[in-house]
Amino acid sequence: MRIDVVGRHLEVTEAIREHAHAKLEKLTQFFDATQQITMTLAKGGSHGHDTFEVEVMVEVERHETIVAKVLGEDLYKLIEQACQKAARQLKDLKEKLKPGHHH
Repeated sequence: MRIDVVGRHLEVTEAIREHAHAKLEKLTQFFDATQQITMTLAKGGSHGHDTFEVEVMVEVERHETIVAKVLGEDLYKLIEQACQKAARQLKDLKEKLKPGHHH
């Protein structure tokens, strides 16, 4: 299980990396078939200089990649929000895959 934290147009400090890792590791308990999690932290872009974009991609065995994206100004808060969003999607996927659940 790999967890990558990548920065685009910003430096990922050790503090940010540790915060992101702690949050991302919790995602692995929702779903056993998680193969890789990548979090991309981007600064600015078309949304202005004080804005960050955080994207979490969770690669799940035999299923589509889960993508959770959030925008805002507080990077730490965004990391948490993106992880919460991804967690919700993983829970939904797990529910869908339970035996007896009809699509």
